[in-house]
Amino acid sequence: MHTLWTLTTVLPFVAAAAGRDALQSRASSGTYTLAKEYSGSSFFDGWDWYGAPDLLQNGDVNWVTEAQATAEQLAYVNAAGNAIIKVDNTTYVQANQKRDTVRITSQDDFPIGSVFVLDATHLPYGCSVWPSFWTTEAGVTWPSGGEIDIIETVNRMAANQYALHTGGADGCFGVNDTSVQTGTRTAPRRRRVITGVLSGDSAGEAFAAAGGGVYAAQFDPSGIFIWFWSRANIPSSVSSATNSIDTSDWGTPSAAFPSSSCDISEKFGPQSLVLDITLCGNWAGEPSVYNETCPTSGTLDANSCYQNSVVFNGTSDYTFAYFEIQYIKAFTSDGQFNVSVSASSSAAAATGTGGAPASQGAASSAVATRRAEVGVLVGAAFVLVGWTAV
Repeated sequence: MHTLWTLTTVLPFVAAAAGRDALQSRASSGTYTLAKEYSGSSFFDGWDWYGAPDLLQNGDVNWVTEAQATAEQLAYVNAAGNAIIKVDNTTYVQANQKRDTVRITSQDDFPIGSVFVLDATHLPYGCSVWPSFWTTEAGVTWPSGGEIDIIETVNRMAANQYALHTGGADGCFGVNDTSVQTGTRTAPRRRRVITGVLSGDSAGEAFAAAGGGVYAAQFDPSGIFIWFWSRANIPSSVSSATNSIDTSDWGTPSAAFPSSSCDISEKFGPQSLVLDITLCGNWAGEPSVYNETCPTSGTLDANSCYQNSVVFNGTSDYTFAYFEIQYIKAFTSDGQFNVSVSASSSAAAATGTGGAPASQGAASSAVATRRAEVGVLVGAAFVLVGWTAV
């Protein structure tokens, strides 16, 4: 079921943000202590595997269990020591069947006062492909604990989109101020605010050609701020960070969602990390979005994405549908983090749209990704077609 958010819903949020001038609007500098690192041969330690079809975003995938992912070589550490998470690109998928891929959620969560850093040499792309690296609060009804979308693209977009999702009547918004972020916010559309940033190597083929890069998100009482650096421009404070990280030389973030627009501590709880790839679904498979970078001949309809990409061989569309990650690091102000409540104990608090996954429980269903509220595009002067929240 789709819910249409009209412009009359958006305007009160913008007005409410204007009344918060006393709150901060800029990224704060500081030193954070390493709390958790996912890298090398132990990268896949400490994650829950979804183990069920994607009924949350209507994606045409089965998010497999750890055992299946290992057997099918959909998740592994390669000879370079990097983690690979990918879409099955070898199976001949029959009509009305789904293609296998992966969704994992960290077993630990991290409080306000954290910094998340992901270094990747490759991000998934291709027709129908919808990858994400994001955070959310486990064990609560989405989106009351907040959601931070750090990496999210669809199909063959050259632009990464950042977004926040929050509960309550007043959302969190980006700013239209180049002294605070490098992008310029456009008009809100269906609870989404889009910011364009001229950085064409932030996703897709250009990202891979540049040797990848680093995304970093500061989850702070002063706001939520996200940076992207291509491989050649990564600050030494990031590339050399081991037991701690210093944000003071990071410069202006690519995207800024300052506390001048909302109270971060009120809208966001401790955040778990999520990596996933789905196919088609509510965004990548929306006909006009799919056709932007994956033009189709003949009739364009709701089944075009599935019929043209997912079924049958699929090899050509999914050759590049993989993450290659050198590390993910979570830093906190005191080096501490929380062990998340188990899926079974948190199921009572969840009201997901897709039912409980086999290996993770209903808690994950409750924090389904419906990413249409507040966004930032990194990559080009790019126009997204608005879509309805699910």
